[in-house]
Amino acid sequence: MHYVIKRPLVTEKNSMLAEKGIYVFEVDESATKIEIKKAVEKFFRVKVTNVNTAICRGRGKRTKFGVGKPETWKKALVRLAAGEKIGLFEGA
Repeated sequence: MHYVIKRPLVTEKNSMLAEKGIYVFEVDESATKIEIKKAVEKFFRVKVTNVNTAICRGRGKRTKFGVGKPETWKKALVRLAAGEKIGLFEGA
């Protein structure tokens, strides 16, 4: 079994989205929207209404040994039901 949610993405832009009820997580690349929804609902005990995903393409880094391999990753934007909050993003 793989872990669906890797880590929350806490940035200034994502903090503004959190005020609107949208939370952003880095997830496993093979995870589907249904798996992400079930994982967030089970782990944070909230009701998820919508999940959007995006593949973020990594950029290669030039080193003295040549160009490094770019790392791609997947992020999920999770919209919660009205009145629901995740305490991790709120500082609780």
